[in-house]
This record gives sequence, structure tokens and C-alpha cells, in this order.
Amino acid sequence: MSWKRAARRGDPAAAARSAIDSVADAIIALGPDRRVTLWNPAAERLFGWSAAEVLGREPPFVPEELRAEHNAVLERVASGGQVSFATRRACQDGSVVDVRIDASSIPAAAGAPPGWVFVCHQTRDDEAIRHHMGERARLVRRLGDVVADMNAQLDLESVLDRIAASLRELTRADAGGFVLIEKDRLRLVSLDGLPAELRGRTADLQSSTLGELMRSGKTVLMATSDSHGFEDLIWAALPGLHTIALSLSHVAGRPYGALYALYSGRRVGHVELELLELLAGHASVALSNVTAFEEVVRQRAHERAVIDASADGIAVLDVDGLVRQWNPAAHRLTGLSPEAATGRRPPFPLPEPGGKLTHRLPNGRWIDLLCTGLSGRGERVLDFRDVTAAKELEEAKDLFLATTSHELRTPITVVQGFASTLASRWDKMADADRRSAVQTIAERAGALARLVEQLLLGSRAGAEQLQVSNGAFDLAGLLRGAVSAFRPLSDRHTLDIDVPDDLPEANGDALATDIIIGQLLENAFKYSPAGGTVTVRARASDDAVEVTVSDEGIGIPLPDRERVFERFVQGETGDRRRFGGIGLGLYIVRQLARAQDGEVTAHGRDGDGTVMRLVLSRASHGGARPAADELPAVELPAGESPGA
Repeated sequence: MSWKRAARRGDPAAAARSAIDSVADAIIALGPDRRVTLWNPAAERLFGWSAAEVLGREPPFVPEELRAEHNAVLERVASGGQVSFATRRACQDGSVVDVRIDASSIPAAAGAPPGWVFVCHQTRDDEAIRHHMGERARLVRRLGDVVADMNAQLDLESVLDRIAASLRELTRADAGGFVLIEKDRLRLVSLDGLPAELRGRTADLQSSTLGELMRSGKTVLMATSDSHGFEDLIWAALPGLHTIALSLSHVAGRPYGALYALYSGRRVGHVELELLELLAGHASVALSNVTAFEEVVRQRAHERAVIDASADGIAVLDVDGLVRQWNPAAHRLTGLSPEAATGRRPPFPLPEPGGKLTHRLPNGRWIDLLCTGLSGRGERVLDFRDVTAAKELEEAKDLFLATTSHELRTPITVVQGFASTLASRWDKMADADRRSAVQTIAERAGALARLVEQLLLGSRAGAEQLQVSNGAFDLAGLLRGAVSAFRPLSDRHTLDIDVPDDLPEANGDALATDIIIGQLLENAFKYSPAGGTVTVRARASDDAVEVTVSDEGIGIPLPDRERVFERFVQGETGDRRRFGGIGLGLYIVRQLARAQDGEVTAHGRDGDGTVMRLVLSRASHGGARPAADELPAVELPAGESPGA
């Protein structure tokens, strides 16, 4: 024989090749890429293709309907071992032949990937083979349907229940299901053929059959009642249980759980174990898809929650620049609802990706816009925030500096001029003129001192460093004294007071309250240049005392009635600019009121004029600041309205 001659020549490889060529059985080898690397003469005789026609190609003799079976066998033996099975294979002339195939893996050599070898024996028991092949084809088709059904599910519980039902159908088990690995515990999460109350039951992993399977390093394990006591198992509710088959499923490369099949009335063979292992592998894929989908859903929900909770407006634009996402802050800033914004262009210009611009919206708000491009997707993310307050503060500060410079320059110029005159012409001036000049210098110096004091108070108020000493004081006496001091200051105004004799004491700081009343009276005179009546009124409720100062002047527009208490708001457009001042008076008033646990607000009247309301706690009620909607309602002068 040729192989004997090769052996005598000391050529083992040639001898092995000669032996393969000489055997009566068809021998076929596949490489790591699942293409034919060996096709002996017996294979040519059995299937009809020559070696030259099949080498380097995928095996042509596997019928299409048995392709899944072929691939499953390759996966089954890839890690070692042997599988013997009866099947049917195609010939070159279009006929089919019934064969029994012994499939083995070729161990890897020198780091190369392993391959496979098939030894094919033609069988003659046609009826048995046809029945077996039909059953095999049915199982393969059913397995394909089950796998497709599992992969179509994206809900974990639905996938697990589908796996349990399919497992029982394919392996003809009496019961089955899935156990989930949760750290050192097992939890029964899916079952079929067992009492429903077992769902959710837990067991120790290490002492379980699954723990034994994991320690063995295998992927499938069969245990019988001859070697195991099943009484303490979580699935022991199956009467007559004699065999348990388990197979691991992995997600992200780690054991996730196991499929189990329980038998009480039929034998278990290698076919059932193969099916269980195949199904466990497909379950791993389906579970990986589900967990990946759930992670994507969680991540998107997290991202959506972050975007929706953001104080900044956030918009996502598609490649055409149309809005696809519009968060609640974007709605609040622009007034445009998500429904109205989606599918349209944003209501503002767009900066270049990575760029920034400042824009004023039609509603008067100023926004800073940032644009970021999403790499490879053509989409853009816009982040825009309300900078109206900062913009207005910046403008107000500029106006404050200009106004303050003007306020300081006037008295300084007067003081400098009179001082120079006195210095150069002292001896030439009459005594009355000298006294008049000195008096003017003193008055202007006093005005400067008051201006500096107001600036200092404004600085301390901004730093929350106003010092007050709260306690009970005579508010009625303070109001009467303030009115008496201000009456001689204007011959165009009538200053009235309406304070009951039994007005209770207030809780607060008398000096701070005197500053507040003085500022309110000064504003009442200033902003009613045509004169009129200024009224100071006080009333008490159960827990608070309210003081109102009303005038018949130019009034405060409704949108500005809260803003006038901000710093530097004095320099507004319109009539109020002509009255001078640095815009700190009412800001200081509010800070002083709040330092006494009180509040001050501005209101309008039915006609012209303003009503300023100061509310302090009654001395007997301590110092809790009254809420804005709990301010006492006192009677206002005829024709007056508190406004909003």
C-alpha cells in the first residue's frame, strides 16, 4: 500500500495523507473560516464533487434547510469532543444521500485557530433515516422560529417567558424555565409546567446545581436523582422528578443565568442536551439584546431627565437645522411650546458649531447661545440661557456711573467755585456775601455727604452687611416726627398724616425705619413735581403693622413695580430719568425692611400716583416676616388701589 511505503521512507505526513486517501469512508476537513481544506477520494465518490471543485469553498453538500444544523454542530464541537449524528447530504447530481457523520474538532497548533473534521458513513436504513431526518429538520425549523421570536422581543420578562415555553416544546421536557444569577443568589424568574407561586423564589448559588455547573467549567450539565437529592431545590415541585439539565447563558461575557429542563416521565439523551445548549446560546444573544436595549432606554431617560431639568434652554437640531428636541426651559425662555417648535427652525440666529452669540428675543429677553455639533451625525445641540438680568445690570451700572459722576460733579463744582472765590476775593467781599458763600459750601458738602452715605448703605446692603437692632419701638411717634420734619421742605405739596392714637408698637429698628420713611417721603416729593397731596397712613392687624405713603405724582408702570427695588434701576427710559438720583434709594429701603423681617412693595392708584407699602411685625408677635400674600389689607385713600 502507498501509505505503508511512505511510512517506510520516514515521511509521517505523507503516510497520513496516503491513509486518508485509502479509507472507504468520506473524510472532509474544514479550516477556521469554515471552508473545505481536505476532501478525500471517498468523498468524491460519495458526493460527486472533485477535490479541485470544493477546496477553499464552503461545503456544497449541506442542504439549505439543514444549514442551521450544520452550524450548530460546528459550535457544539468547537471546544473539543465529538458529536455523532444521522442526517442527509446533497450530491452534485442533485440527489441526496443518508449519512451518519462523526464530527470532531481539530486542536489548534502553534497558535493557529482550530478546525473541524467530518467522517461520513452512508446508511441503508432508509425508513429510520427519513424519520430521523424529518424530526431533525422539524427541530431545526422550530429552533429557527423560536430564535427569531426571542430576538423580536425587547422586554426582559417576555423574552424569559418565551424561552421557558420554547425550551419545554423543543426538548420535550416536563417543565422548564430560567434562573437568574444575582450575586451569590439564584432567583427563579421564568417557568413553564411548574406552579406559578414558585416564580421569584431564591436559592444559594454555591450549593446549587448551577454552582456545580459553573465550577466544572462546562456549559451544560445533567444531574439525576440517583446522584442528587432534589427535595430541597426550588423546582422540586415536579412530581417524579428524576433528571435536571442545565445550560449557562452569558451576557457581556459573564454568566447571567441558566436554562433548566426537568424530566419525570421520559429518558434524556444527547439530542436534548444539544438542543438545550443551543437554546442557551441563542438565549444569551436575545438577553444581550434586551439588556442593551434597556440600557439605551435608561440612558435616554436619564439624558432626557437631565435636559428637562436644565435651567438652560436646550434644543437638538437635525441635519436640516429643524428642531427635534425642545426642553421646558426653552419653552419658558422663548414662549414657544415643544409642539410649536418641533419641525421648525429656532426663533433666533444660530452660531457656528463651537461658537457663541448674544441675541435679544422678541419678548425682550437677552440670551447667550452656544452651539455644539454632534460628530458624524450632522446634528447640532443648542444651549441658551437667559442673561437679561446681567445685560440690564451691565447697562444699569454704566448709567449708574454716568449718573453718579453727574451727581457728584454738580456739588463739587459749586463747592470748588465758592471756595476759590473766597480764597481769591475774601478781603473784597462783604461779610454777608462771605457768609452766603460759606453757607452754600456747607449745604453742598452736606449733599455730598448724603450721597456718599447712600452709596455706602447700598454697598453694605449688596453685601448683606446692614446692621439693625430689632426690638419694640413707637412707630406712631416716628411717623409723626418724620412728617413734621418734611412739611417745611416743600411749598408745593400738602403732607397729611393718618395714624391712630392706639397704633401698637412695631418690632424692628427705629433708625432703619426712619431712613425708610424719609426715603419714601423724599421720593413722593420728587416724583410728584406738580405738587399735590402726600399722605402717610398707618393701620394694624392681628400680627402686623402697615404704613403707606401715597402721592399724586407720575406713578410707576406696572412692569416696573418690582424692578424699582433693584440696584441702579433709577436710570430708566421715559420721564423718570429727568429726576436725577443714582437708583439706590428703594434698593436700600427694601433691604432695610427685610433686615427687620418686614417687607416693602410698590403699588399704583386708579389715577396718577404711587402707593408705597411698608409692613412690619407687631411687637407682641416677634419678628417673622409676613408673606407677600398675607399682607394686611388696610383702607387706602379714596380713589387709590394697591395694584399688583
